[in-house]
Amino acid sequence: MTTPQRKIGSGFGADSTAAEVLRGIDLSGKLAIVTGGYSGLGLETTRALAGAGARVVVPARRRATAEEALDGIDGAEIDELDLADLDSVRGFSERFLASGRNVDLVINNAGIMACPETRVGPGWEAQFATNHLGHFALVNRLWPAIVPGGARVISVSSSGHRLSGIRWDDIQFEHGYDKWQAYGQAKTANALFAVQLDALGRDAGVRAFSLHPGGILTPLQRHLPKEEMVAAGWIDEDGNALNPAFKTPEQGAATQVWAATSPRLADMGGVFCEDCDIAEPAAAEGPAGGVRPHATDPEQAARLWTLSAELTGVNAFAATV
Repeated sequence: MTTPQRKIGSGFGADSTAAEVLRGIDLSGKLAIVTGGYSGLGLETTRALAGAGARVVVPARRRATAEEALDGIDGAEIDELDLADLDSVRGFSERFLASGRNVDLVINNAGIMACPETRVGPGWEAQFATNHLGHFALVNRLWPAIVPGGARVISVSSSGHRLSGIRWDDIQFEHGYDKWQAYGQAKTANALFAVQLDALGRDAGVRAFSLHPGGILTPLQRHLPKEEMVAAGWIDEDGNALNPAFKTPEQGAATQVWAATSPRLADMGGVFCEDCDIAEPAAAEGPAGGVRPHATDPEQAARLWTLSAELTGVNAFAATV
């Protein structure tokens, strides 16, 4: 059943925290995988889920950093994963499947933003490869562990999806690189991934959502010069946040935690969320807020899935697509 792209009146909002949306929810016996779950919003997500009783597997590119960040969080475990390296994705997935465990929640949280032009793998643009293709391959490889529990799969997109749709004629930015357009395309891809995964997986009880977490100062901004963030009005010269709409990391993690666990979303999926609710559709041009049509279009979602399967060589639905 298709879920309308409309608010449902969740009772939460932009100021809600991850701990607040989990109040009264017992995740004992549940297993979550949170990519990048040792930094920024991912760390707050891991902390909140573990605090509610979940076992949280944190795949990490920087294992030593993850061990330090997650020290003292009961229920968190670390394994190695570099989303920009499909061999690493395969290795992590094989190790997890060999453990014989099923997954209840997958939160595709890790990502990079507005980095200098970087090529990975066979020359892929790094933001599209890391933020989208790595997660695409991960979920498809983990599918045998995702299906049994009817997991929810959450893709952390962004309002940055407004910056670019999928550039079908030059997805890898081989003809002129723009770091913000590349970021926008990757975030659109995150949203479209959830649309098609939900369409493919709903009959098996697997539902998918994407979301904008809000504006938050985290290590995601590591590639941005301070001067650029000052000029944008994000911070002052001393690095202090200026934008009153910015959230704390605890508030920024709330929407992905809500999408992963809220009973209100039972039997729903395939929609874009923000501020702990389903987002409203937005016009193709206009002010911030909501989700643009190019990020929820089912035809583009199916087309992107087919391309992603061709690029990664992985497709859990090869017999049905």
